[in-house]
Amino acid sequence: MVVKYHDIKFFLVAIPFINALIYYLTYPVIRFDKHTYLTFTIDTIQGYIAWFAMRSIILWLDKKMPYSHNPLRRILLQILLTTVICLGLIVLMTILTAWIVRGSPRVITSFFTFDLLIIFGWFLILNGVYIGMYYYQLWKHSEHLRQEEKKIRSGGFPVRTGKQNIVLGFDEIYGFYVESEYAVLISRQGKKYLLDQSLDKIEKLLPEEKFFRVNRQFIFNRTMVNGFERAENGKLNVQLSDSGNFPGTIQVSRIKAAAFKRWFTPDQII
Repeated sequence: MVVKYHDIKFFLVAIPFINALIYYLTYPVIRFDKHTYLTFTIDTIQGYIAWFAMRSIILWLDKKMPYSHNPLRRILLQILLTTVICLGLIVLMTILTAWIVRGSPRVITSFFTFDLLIIFGWFLILNGVYIGMYYYQLWKHSEHLRQEEKKIRSGGFPVRTGKQNIVLGFDEIYGFYVESEYAVLISRQGKKYLLDQSLDKIEKLLPEEKFFRVNRQFIFNRTMVNGFERAENGKLNVQLSDSGNFPGTIQVSRIKAAAFKRWFTPDQII
């Protein structure tokens, strides 16, 4: 599952707030003068850069090492990479800023003994936020699928037409097929509905007594089947009603032939 974090607006606001909190924890007295405003602005920009680096690492890990493969290993590697790389960026940017402003790369000792410790703690918190976002989105996705299954089991398949969501009864559905990268539902009226599920997922949600998955491309309703005839090597040629979207004849492989005959004529011994 690919997660969309919707985090950009949140962190655009959160980073200046975090920076202000770090100032409060670091300095016993804060003077609101030009020097403080300039320093705060530079530190906030550095915070944005470090956060962007952290976000890029997390998105890269989402592709290369999803949580589903090994959650503990993924979390530990994410924390290690983000904290090491982002703390390194903060140190380099701080030294570079000191060099540009003061003409010397020397940084006050408290930066390494106290400031970095606080920043490290915040990186751990930010990692926790991203991990929480991932599992929250995973939970929402699971809830969505559960609701979809509930709708389907109640006697229909949910589809979207324009901005409206409707449920088509199973008897209103001719079948499903793959077109390019999309699964398509065909209604009895010949209307097409693009779906965001794969045929594998759709197959699991349909009542087996009404629908048959003939191959990787087609699922059809029993009411579409006019009959079948035996072909060479144990295969079957299934005749379908003319829907304008399905071929008139679909061949069933020898492996699926017995399952099709049991499905189509359950009361007969074949």
